[in-house]
Amino acid sequence: MNQEKTALFTIFGGTGDLAKRKLYPSLYRLYKKGFLKEHFAVIGTARREWTNDYYREIVMETIKDLADSTEEATKFASHFYYQAHNVTDTEHYSELKELSTKLDEKYQLENNRIYYLAMSPNFFGTITEHLKAEELITNDGFNRLIIEKPFGHDYESAAILNDQIRASFHENQIYRIDHYLGKEMIQNISAVRFANAIFESMWNNRYIDNIQITLSESIGVEERGGYYETSGALRDMVQNHILQVVSLLAMEPPIELKDEEIREEKIKALRSVRIFKPEEVRHYFVRGQYGASTVHDEKSLGYREEQNVDPASQTETFVAGKVMIDNFRWAGVPFYIRTGKKLREKGTQINIQFKGMPLNLFSEDHTTPQEPNVLTIYIQPTEGFSLQLNSKKIGQGLETELLNLKHKNSAETSANSPEAYEKLILDCLNGDSTNFTHWDEVAQSWKFVDVIRQAWNKETPEFPNYPSGSMGPVCSDQLLEKDGFKWFWNPTGE
Repeated sequence: MNQEKTALFTIFGGTGDLAKRKLYPSLYRLYKKGFLKEHFAVIGTARREWTNDYYREIVMETIKDLADSTEEATKFASHFYYQAHNVTDTEHYSELKELSTKLDEKYQLENNRIYYLAMSPNFFGTITEHLKAEELITNDGFNRLIIEKPFGHDYESAAILNDQIRASFHENQIYRIDHYLGKEMIQNISAVRFANAIFESMWNNRYIDNIQITLSESIGVEERGGYYETSGALRDMVQNHILQVVSLLAMEPPIELKDEEIREEKIKALRSVRIFKPEEVRHYFVRGQYGASTVHDEKSLGYREEQNVDPASQTETFVAGKVMIDNFRWAGVPFYIRTGKKLREKGTQINIQFKGMPLNLFSEDHTTPQEPNVLTIYIQPTEGFSLQLNSKKIGQGLETELLNLKHKNSAETSANSPEAYEKLILDCLNGDSTNFTHWDEVAQSWKFVDVIRQAWNKETPEFPNYPSGSMGPVCSDQLLEKDGFKWFWNPTGE
């Protein structure tokens, strides 16, 4: 039986898309599993003038595909309360405090508070300042703040935002959410490494040739053109998701698999990432923007033709790069990364390519290189692992062929595994910050990304430079070719 958690959730942006698509369904799954029962309540706040009854109808609509019965959904939704709220109005915080105190008494919440800021980061400082000034931060329960990306748009803005938040909350109370860290196979990276001597003993520059991380999206920016114009692939994906994966792959073994120890090793790994000089950027990072194309007789728009996008936009929708980690374990091993929109296939995978044999006994001249051994971690949409090996072909001679040892989670297993937001909200309830990002991680990531962004801002790219439905621009392949490598994952789109 799962242990019941006690808390009052206050969701700023309670009428928004994130709350409806992710937060309410995740809270309901925790309710079904018994982590939330009688001693919890949710206050949704936003500008709209909704009633409690209407708010509960919206919540029930978001969980209709998950609920076993209308009665169960109604009982869950009865814990939800709505308050129209202007985040800049001090009086509204007094009303919020009054409602919080009332619900604390009604549900015996022990003054435990979780504040979820599901809205623009522009308001983070204002909200946290008011929460402290109007005494919504309790003295005798826990107080935890969950905030969404983007956390600033460069190091300087992120530092200012962090100072604003830290004026009200301590670092150990701040949970910077990165939903990638909630994914099952991302969390499995530690198990692959630290539970298997065969891999951990070879997890270094003596045995690994290169590591490749691909986050590929088959859709374009759709309705998010306005947001994407201010972000681009570098800020949207590299600064957070990709560098977090790099830190998990590169970190040293922690003393224990606990939040503080894991965070400490991730921070050390990120501090070892080489920050390039402006003139070096073009040798290590390339960018792209998708253009129009026709795929299966269907016309696909280019980025500059999308809604709310500048017709002459220089925003990148694709990034590929070579990350170098200057420490004893990884010196000389390139971590190749790529991410983009309107690519051939949707998927996220990590390919660890091991060094080849010094002599190929299975070729006549002994010099023809064999195919490398590659460990692949599939993140999405498939979850699982594969290991590429060389094996002798059946029959006469000594010709070799590739053999794939593969395990993929069944569709049923994947469907029943906890969703990322469900895991992360439960982690926050438990006070476990392992899968959230520490300020030091955010700071190092911005320092790395800022140099690339600043170098790119001084150049005018030749966009668009890859057609929709491809795997990115030619310069992405050339980035690896000049080192004697190629992208291991090259989907055909069939």
